[in-house]
Amino acid sequence: MTETPAPTGAFPFADVDEARTRFADAGYLTDDRLATTVYLQSRLDKPVLLEGPAGVGKTQLAASLAEVTGRRLLRLQCYEGQDESKALYEWDYGKQLLYTQILREKIGQLIEDAPDLHEAVERIAKQDSVFFSDRFLAPRPLLEAISSDEPVVLLIDEVDRADEALEAVLLELLSEFQISIPEVGTVVARHLPYVVLTSNNTRDLSAALKRRCLHLFLEYPSAERELEILRSKDTGLPDALAARLVEVVRDLRELELRKAPSISETIDWARTLAVLGVKELNAEVLSATLNVVVKYERDLTKAAAALPRILDPNAEVPDHLHGHGHGHGHGHGHTHSAESGRPSAPSSDDGDVDGREVRRNKDEPGRHDKAYYGKEGGSGGPKRVPSGQGKKSFAAGRARKRPV
Repeated sequence: MTETPAPTGAFPFADVDEARTRFADAGYLTDDRLATTVYLQSRLDKPVLLEGPAGVGKTQLAASLAEVTGRRLLRLQCYEGQDESKALYEWDYGKQLLYTQILREKIGQLIEDAPDLHEAVERIAKQDSVFFSDRFLAPRPLLEAISSDEPVVLLIDEVDRADEALEAVLLELLSEFQISIPEVGTVVARHLPYVVLTSNNTRDLSAALKRRCLHLFLEYPSAERELEILRSKDTGLPDALAARLVEVVRDLRELELRKAPSISETIDWARTLAVLGVKELNAEVLSATLNVVVKYERDLTKAAAALPRILDPNAEVPDHLHGHGHGHGHGHGHTHSAESGRPSAPSSDDGDVDGREVRRNKDEPGRHDKAYYGKEGGSGGPKRVPSGQGKKSFAAGRARKRPV
């Protein structure tokens, strides 16, 4: 199965400016560094490794590259515990078994005159190549990209989530554009694929992997470029509101959120506000739609509390934007219990509850009504342990032998 890779042929981009222009025509705005990296990839036939926070357009670059170059996109989504059989290839055992059943009579004829069991096994072993051939090989994204009859773009998404064992398997592919299959041999790429790897930096990638790639770190774009991206997506939001929204999103990213708003979520927020017919960005309308860009409850509470000051540094935050009542650790000094009218545990000035007062209230006689204990004279009251019951149980426990 070893073949010589087909020549790359005509280059898709004459220069960096053409690369930038064609990506813009496809709806993906690039800066100089990214356009240069893509152009070099097409000339040097080297994989590109894009690292950076989630939501900055790493995955979309591969999709746009496929669109711009007219290639088919193949995607390998990496995850923890993924083994090479899900990424490279698998043997179609069901098909092998079916063929074995169909050819059972032919196999019988093959070994019918064998003098002993050893000879019969040797004859069957000589047919291994029949059942371990291309016919029974199920290619996964990596092998499919190598053996494809047409040029493709291979996206290896979130490679940092994969185990290091899979990362080691990728080295041969990224350096030689080939895959070794023990039962078959080495499969060399018919057409060199454009390979794009993405990483959200959940772990450090090996130096060997980075050495084989053109590397680029993607950060959130500048305010001007992000506004330009919003305009290119035709969200329907007036330009002045879109510019203000970009400023709000950039301020939200400065908060210590578990997940910062991505560019695609900014676009979704702009479209949401346009559908609602919003004419002015204020804390009320942004808080009501904040879940479009903030996806964790604690982040929502923190972002909602910060919105008024983001919009106006001198604004006073309304009480209902503080996120009370959801177990976020706000201490309130309530003075009376709604049911009994008795004083509840007081709170200190810093919101801490006096634990001694809580225990004293729990020990207060008559805090429960008669229904709690059952009817007088009935069986619902508290039961007493008969005298000596504890001694009997202890003696019985000592009499039982421990297992050896």
